[in-house]
Amino acid sequence: MTVHFIGAGPGAADLLTVRAVELLRASPVCLYAGTYLDPDVLAYCAPDAELVDTQHLDLDQITDRLVRATSEGKDVARLCSGDPSLYSALTEQTRRLDAQGVPWDVTPGVPAYAAAAAVLGTELTVPELVQSVVLTRTRARSTAMPESEALANFAVTGATLALHLAITRVRALAAELAVDYGPDCPVVVVYRASQPEQLVLRGTLADIAGQVEAAGLRQAAVILVGRALTPAVSCAQSHLYDPSRVRGSAGAQRG
Repeated sequence: MTVHFIGAGPGAADLLTVRAVELLRASPVCLYAGTYLDPDVLAYCAPDAELVDTQHLDLDQITDRLVRATSEGKDVARLCSGDPSLYSALTEQTRRLDAQGVPWDVTPGVPAYAAAAAVLGTELTVPELVQSVVLTRTRARSTAMPESEALANFAVTGATLALHLAITRVRALAAELAVDYGPDCPVVVVYRASQPEQLVLRGTLADIAGQVEAAGLRQAAVILVGRALTPAVSCAQSHLYDPSRVRGSAGAQRG
């Protein structure tokens, strides 16, 4: 029997992968993060599936549930918000399962930052303006950040920032980022991207904190920062699609 770590995406039921849906339908037990998921996601589970909301469980309690289910001969769907590669505690859980000899696998999901960008209809990388995206967070009531990953170190690059788990510190981080990005740098906060409660706040580093505080946002939001959010009307064109670029066999011979 196997524990399937499944990226549930940003929460919308129709943004799960086909593989994710098939695993949910086939698993007699499903552990999910109730804080972040649209309840419609659970509709893919079998009618008689055991559903366990993990928002009030610690890691050991979650692991016990996973191990117990597999010992009873049941596959388990372990739904993670967004994609399991980011802030999912995948490492801690899989190490515990390895120690118990429990097989597991991973199914990717739509990451929250990608869902936020889709809501905006925005590309986070614009030719000759921004070509890097930094996925990071700040520390509030969470694990300490490595010293080398101070926000200022990323800000100096001018890359587009996608900040997770940072909404309660938006005022402090906006002031910190303004040093390198400038107070007029565009910022967009997307709360519960793709879900019915979705909210989009647009502003700059100078005013976004006031908007977030007025809206009372405390969780489930992605903060995007960078010039790519409002690129100039006329911007550089991608070399990949440049009409002057040599294509086909001639390009390969010259490459």
